[in-house]
Amino acid sequence: MNRTLEHILPKVQKPARYTGGEYNAIVKDRRTVDTRYALCFPDTYEIGMSNLGCRILYGLMNEVDGLWCERCYAPWGDMEDEMRREGLLLYGLESGDPISDFDIIGFSLGYEMAYSNVLNMLDLAGLPLRSADRPELTPLIVAGGTCAYNPEPLAPFVDLFVVGEGEEVTLEYIQLYRQAREECWSKEEFLQEAAQIPGIYVPAFYEPVYREDGTLEEMRIREGSGAPEKVRKRVVENMDGAYFPVKTIIPSTEIVHDRVMLELFRGCIRGCRFCQAGYVYRPVRSRSPELLAQYGKAACEDSGYQEMTLSSLSSTDYPCLLELCDDLLDYCAPRDIGLSLPSMRADTFSMNLMERLQRVRKGGLTFAPEAGTQRLRDAINKNLREEDLLQSVRTAFTGGGYNAVKLYFMLGLPTETDEDVLGIADLARKVYFAWRECSPNKARGVRITVSTSWFVPKPNTAFQWDAQIPVEEYQRRVDLLRDALKRDKSITYNWHDPQTSYLEAIFSRGDRRLADVLEWAWQHGAKFDSWSEYFDFQRWMDALAACGLDGDFYAHRERPRNEVFPWSRIDPMVTPEFLWRERELCYQSVTTPDCRTRCSGCGANRLLSGGVCNG
Repeated sequence: MNRTLEHILPKVQKPARYTGGEYNAIVKDRRTVDTRYALCFPDTYEIGMSNLGCRILYGLMNEVDGLWCERCYAPWGDMEDEMRREGLLLYGLESGDPISDFDIIGFSLGYEMAYSNVLNMLDLAGLPLRSADRPELTPLIVAGGTCAYNPEPLAPFVDLFVVGEGEEVTLEYIQLYRQAREECWSKEEFLQEAAQIPGIYVPAFYEPVYREDGTLEEMRIREGSGAPEKVRKRVVENMDGAYFPVKTIIPSTEIVHDRVMLELFRGCIRGCRFCQAGYVYRPVRSRSPELLAQYGKAACEDSGYQEMTLSSLSSTDYPCLLELCDDLLDYCAPRDIGLSLPSMRADTFSMNLMERLQRVRKGGLTFAPEAGTQRLRDAINKNLREEDLLQSVRTAFTGGGYNAVKLYFMLGLPTETDEDVLGIADLARKVYFAWRECSPNKARGVRITVSTSWFVPKPNTAFQWDAQIPVEEYQRRVDLLRDALKRDKSITYNWHDPQTSYLEAIFSRGDRRLADVLEWAWQHGAKFDSWSEYFDFQRWMDALAACGLDGDFYAHRERPRNEVFPWSRIDPMVTPEFLWRERELCYQSVTTPDCRTRCSGCGANRLLSGGVCNG
């Protein structure tokens, strides 16, 4: 370990975040390595280590001869202070070497409120923030993840974005980089070639042109760049052939999701109109139950984990779920390994499933009705009936002995009225009465937790044209619901802070001008903006004012159908025509069937060689 680091670590909280050396971490002989990659997660070790996508890319890249991928996380404030005081540059956990010496630095972007940490990590690495100030090929700054579907707010800082799933395209651009370095290409020459790889967006080759009213006239392609008209997302077509990290790093301190995570499938059959992930991860592609069972058992054997999670956007929609659970539980039950399903739909929860899950350990139940009335659930295409939810909780209370249920909702959805808001309280009470009616053990009581978040319109969804309601209106609806629930002792109400959701709406649909806002806020102390310990709303309002921009223009303005979006050069393979049609159906409170019932013609099947989704 570096002597400066030895000097620093006794002074900080949770020093294990910064030491590396975990079981299954990959350390390579530098003499055998020609390309080094820093896989950066712009949040704490505990959150970054829980990210399955990062685990996949880490293992995948380290299987390549001559390529060494190391991890890097955002240091907490105490560690950052010590690093800056001692002149210690941000480093890779495996080697302790400064990431500024690496060939490629890649950021995983899953949440807009982590953008300030991207800038902070570049600065901690001793690198210029803006791509234009880094004229050399090395180090190359790359970013990917869900936020890359609107890359514009970060565009001036990043050399290239990966749009879509990274397993195949990452190895492709790394191979191109190796060729460029060997043949002494300039950075410009490399980027021109990289832009020809499907799924690569090079922001320097697209120039926003604005109208007087601040809206976009076009995203103009730079002359001579050869950049494509549209950057089509990448997907892994064959999930059974995709890499899975059976041998995964075992953290040396507690993390958020400290367990084996089995990814059942990608995509979602449901088409909830607010859900960005449900659209951009289409088409649906499943892994076989035999392979999943093999992976799960092998991962538990290697890691010693005592818990396994079956993950996807809607795990109970996996076609072979009961078969898979039976196979895994035959292995898990005698070893006291817990098996959990974190993303269950109330309309697919069953006694058969519950009995299987209870063979090991029983946790609480979580459902996301999203809206309090059937009309609004139909408008957002949740395709969930009240009777389905109530039947599911009756099943859990009667046969399973559950006495805790969490219910998640959103406030501010398009077409929402006060009646819909009060419907949340009404539904929560019906869940309580279902417990009163069915529970065989009422002595323990029941805990019903209602949580609401503030709806954020996202790119590439049916609601990308809609406005977020004003902050004052959101708070009024929170107060309305809180007053309706305050007499119910068994119901706890939690609501999301509106200020971070407002900023999330600004950056999720923002344009390249927000890069100046981001840099100004970072220069004035912004970092860890998803953490209340660091978040300062006024700092962001000051940043917008300093750059002459209005947050309401991005968050609270409804867009006309023909408006050019900042992300217009990104093609998620779900067509704008389909999304607009879904928006119109919302305002009629008309549902669209799930993909297994009937294909709705979203366009995602164009990505598959056979043209048929695995719904």
